Amino acid sequence: MPDIEAPDTSEPKGAKYILTCLGIGLLAGLLSGLFGVGGGTVIVPLLVLVLAYNQRLAAGTSLAAIIPIASVGVISYAIHGSVAWIPGLILAAGAVVGAQIGTWLLPRVPLAALRWSFIGFLVVVIVSLFIVVPSRDAGLPLNAFTIAGLVVLGVATGTVAGLIGVGGGIVVVPALMLLFGTSDLIAKGTSLLMMIPTAISGTVGNLRRGNVDLLAAALIGIAACTTTALGAWLATVVDPFWGNVLFAAFLTFIAVQLGVRTVRERRA
Repeated sequence: MPDIEAPDTSEPKGAKYILTCLGIGLLAGLLSGLFGVGGGTVIVPLLVLVLAYNQRLAAGTSLAAIIPIASVGVISYAIHGSVAWIPGLILAAGAVVGAQIGTWLLPRVPLAALRWSFIGFLVVVIVSLFIVVPSRDAGLPLNAFTIAGLVVLGVATGTVAGLIGVGGGIVVVPALMLLFGTSDLIAKGTSLLMMIPTAISGTVGNLRRGNVDLLAAALIGIAACTTTALGAWLATVVDPFWGNVLFAAFLTFIAVQLGVRTVRERRA
C-alpha cells in the first residue's frame, strides 16, 4: 500500500496543525522524561494518523524533535546525578554503527519475522520487570566487561532501530537495569544521552532526503521541553517497583501497536 502523501510543508499552517504538534509534543515530552525514551513511539503514529504524514516524513520529523527532547531530559536527570556520561557515549557510538547494519539488513530480512521477534523480546522484558526491581543506589561502573557489554548493547540497539524503526530507550533502559544492574534513574538518563548524537546523525541524513518537516519538529520539540522535566521529576518520586509497572504498561502498548501494524500489513 503506498504511503499517504503529507501536506505540502511550504504552505501556511492552520490552527489544527499547530495545536496538534503542540499536543503531540506535550505527551511525548512527558513520556520521554518518565521512561527515558525518545518519544518517537508517540510522535510517529500521531503524525501519520492526525496530520496524514507519510511514514518516512513522520519518522524524520520525530527524530529531529527528539534532539531537544532528549537534551532537556539529560539535563533533568543530570541534576539528580542520574546520567552515566561515558557509558552513554559508548552506547551512542555502538548505536551509530548498529544503525548502518540495520539499514543494510533491512531489504534482506523479512520484516514481519523481525517484528514478531522483537515483540517476543518485549514480552520477556515485561515479565522480567516484575521480577527484578532495580536499586536506586546501583551505578554503572566501567571495567573491561561492562565496556564490551555496552558496545554490544549499542550495536544491537542501533541495528533494531535501523531494521524496524523502534529501539532507543525501550531497548537500552530495560537492558541496563536487567543485564547491568543499573538503577532505573541512571538507565533512563543514560538512555537519553545516547539518543542525542544518534538523533543528530539521523536528522542530517533525513534533511538531505527531504524527510523532515522542520516547523513540526520545532513545535513538537519546544512543547515537549515543557513537560520532559516534569516526567523526569515524576520518575524520581515514583517507587522503583511502580516505575517498572508503568514502564511495563508502556512496553505492552508498543508490543500491541507493532503486532497490529504487522497483521494489517500482511492482510493488505
